[in-house]
Amino acid sequence: MPLAVPRHRVIVFDVNETLLDITVLEPLFALLFGAPCVMRRWFAELVLYSEAFTLSGRYRDFVDIGVAVLKMLASIHAVPLSTRDEAQLADTMRRLPPHRDVEPALAMLGDAGFRLVTLTNSPPCAGKSPLDNAGLGHRFERQFSVDTVRRFKPSPDAYDLVARELGVERATLRLVAAHPWDTLGATAAGCAAALVTRPGNAVLPIGPQPDVLGPDLLTVAEKIVAADS
Repeated sequence: MPLAVPRHRVIVFDVNETLLDITVLEPLFALLFGAPCVMRRWFAELVLYSEAFTLSGRYRDFVDIGVAVLKMLASIHAVPLSTRDEAQLADTMRRLPPHRDVEPALAMLGDAGFRLVTLTNSPPCAGKSPLDNAGLGHRFERQFSVDTVRRFKPSPDAYDLVARELGVERATLRLVAAHPWDTLGATAAGCAAALVTRPGNAVLPIGPQPDVLGPDLLTVAEKIVAADS
């Protein structure tokens, strides 16, 4: 018997924190600022200033903005920062490891007949992508970057890029992300969404809500299979 066609045929994964573990950056922030929790402030400011670039009609890539935000925080806290520290941040951002639940969740969704792609705010790399470095690249049909449209998520142009390149309607896409700002952008663009509430993330109790929610990617994958198959 053929597999039932999923309602949302294409699952679009965010990459940073959703698939790849950004907590490996914490030791650098602990070394520089004396507290690993500063990494969370850095990441929030990185998202803020990437969106500010998009809203102001300008563009610099995500890694460059990440290094600039690190410099800004170092200046605010009067922390000495070396070019080696900056290079370590940029290199680690390109070599994040996968969360342990990612591989089995992707296998489950692939076996259920879904098309799997990614959409990241990070720029493409000259060599292997972060997903390839993490051993996950083979799981995805395509790896998309907002660098193509030079507008960061949650701009609708970012989600439209995926639909346009795959030749599908946005309504057939389901974004999976660990960040409510991303699921909010996806639903505003006409996509379905699923939120993974990894540690450090939670539901934003205002505005449109994703119809799939779970504390880890395996739980979310199971719910997607149930909802969309």
